Amino acid sequence: MADQVTLSATPRSEFGKGAARRLRRAHQVPAVLYGHGTEPVHISLPGHETLLALRVANVLLEIDLEGGTKQLALPKQVQKDPVTGFIEHVDLVVVRRGERVNVQVPLVLVGEHSTEVMIVMDQNTITLEVEATHIPEHVEIDVTGVSVGHNIAAKDLTLPEGAVFHGEPDDLILSAHATPSQASIDAELDAASGSGAEAPVAVTEPAASDQE
Repeated sequence: MADQVTLSATPRSEFGKGAARRLRRAHQVPAVLYGHGTEPVHISLPGHETLLALRVANVLLEIDLEGGTKQLALPKQVQKDPVTGFIEHVDLVVVRRGERVNVQVPLVLVGEHSTEVMIVMDQNTITLEVEATHIPEHVEIDVTGVSVGHNIAAKDLTLPEGAVFHGEPDDLILSAHATPSQASIDAELDAASGSGAEAPVAVTEPAASDQE
């Protein structure tokens, strides 16, 4: 199950780019908390703690608001600076204990297989309906001993207790292929680079001699 992390939150009343920049300079993250028909609550969160918490997929957050109010929430949208990676804004959706939600859960390979087999992932996550307070951190796929030509579909996965998959049972998750030889890799690289074609030759015109 994904971790639950408590974050202290401070209400904010200033908005706009200038206010957001001031918050970030103070190592705070602007955020909004909404859901279940409640009015959106604009808050700021501690930057470093929020960054660490959101490294976990589908982390359940307990937002500790000033005044002693606590609210469970899931990250809905996270905006990051493309250069620094610092979190610029977070949308949080309110959840309640016992409520079921749809989340994307990472797929993780476990086990060992022959070096002659190459695993090709068709999906890296799977959408599951789970309890908001029991979101699995990941779903494991055991590839021990898989052979070339073997496929694993959604129906073959062992899902965590209580999790429901609403997609097609035959949705392809991964397939096993023969590991390409170095010769075939080199041939593909040669074909892609067009090494069989003659390279163009640059011709320089001779300078005309001076004649008086």
